[in-house]
Amino acid sequence: MKSKSIALTVLLTTTVAVLAYPHATPSHPQPAPSTTPVHATQQAPKVEVVFALDTTGSMSGLIQAAKDNIWSIAHTMASAQPAPELRMGLVAYRDRGDAYVTRIIDLSDDLDSMYAQLMDFQAAGGGDGPEAVNQALQDAVHRMSWSEDQNTYRVIFLVGDAPPHTDYQDDVQYPVTLAQAANRGIVINAIQAGTDPSTRRAWQRIARLNQGEYFQVAQSGNAVAVATPFDDKIAKLSKDLDDTRVFYGAEEEREAQQKKVQASAKLHAESSSASRARRAAFNESAAGRKNFLGDKELVDDVASGRVELEAIAPAELPAAMQAMQAPERKAAIMATAKQRAALRDEIEALNRQRKDFIEDTLAKTETDEDSLDYRIFETVRDQAAPVGLSFEAAPSY
Repeated sequence: MKSKSIALTVLLTTTVAVLAYPHATPSHPQPAPSTTPVHATQQAPKVEVVFALDTTGSMSGLIQAAKDNIWSIAHTMASAQPAPELRMGLVAYRDRGDAYVTRIIDLSDDLDSMYAQLMDFQAAGGGDGPEAVNQALQDAVHRMSWSEDQNTYRVIFLVGDAPPHTDYQDDVQYPVTLAQAANRGIVINAIQAGTDPSTRRAWQRIARLNQGEYFQVAQSGNAVAVATPFDDKIAKLSKDLDDTRVFYGAEEEREAQQKKVQASAKLHAESSSASRARRAAFNESAAGRKNFLGDKELVDDVASGRVELEAIAPAELPAAMQAMQAPERKAAIMATAKQRAALRDEIEALNRQRKDFIEDTLAKTETDEDSLDYRIFETVRDQAAPVGLSFEAAPSY
């Protein structure tokens, strides 16, 4: 049992450097010229995950656990076979009279931008016991851009340590919202932080009414996180890799791309090296590819042959390239593609060493099967099977 626990826990915590898509090189087969790149297989199953997270004062430990481990959770979901398209969102909630009742980060495959906003959340407010759980669930079900595709695993994880207010007359009570979620194919799982009996009763009922799972974790989340001697180097290389991105497109597209670049810069400046190392592994997975590349990334699109450089209007190119001659532009793109491939190779080698270090560390300790990340993995593994996702083939080290 211990070996199984270690294997699955490492799956959640290690950064696996499996290059699930080839390095961009000009020798790839070239389809018909297009300026509309395709980033994913159309038939890929989808995974859409929303965390409804209590952000009141007593939740500081679990909020930090979410910040530390969101990339591990994302990478775990990305390790499914076949590789899914992954989108994540967040509803942060408190209560009436606090600084906010809910704050919403919509579902997106741009996890960098989601994480940059998650970094800003701090535990505060609350105090009277019950919280605005009804509003949180209502917003999670109805204010997220859920896919209508049938081949989608849609899931909400409600995470909190206090029961819902049931005395607000204008609230939509959670049994109504749970029925609406079930009709839309959205599973709601209830994760209790701490041991409050009234929360346990409410959370168990929420899970039961939606046929989801209930589980309890410590107030801190007990998330497993192993720092390694390789994290700092991987984090630096990951930033260097981000710096190879070159975006193009119309003015409004480049404005959106700039926001993504700013989000990446924020997480490099403010998040831990271990967190950035986990992100590096996620970005190299098939599901994480879109988070790294975003939309209209010039180096990947041109070097892979999906887009003809000559078909792009000069005004849509970065300012530095607009003054170049066509051969110079192509040479600059290919040089960047070569640099990117070398960075990935170096990250891959370091990730193998990091994985071995984590394996050795966890082999010497008792792993916690009641940790936040482990319980989320178990739940996702079981619930995602009906849409054809399997975690049996995932790395198990």
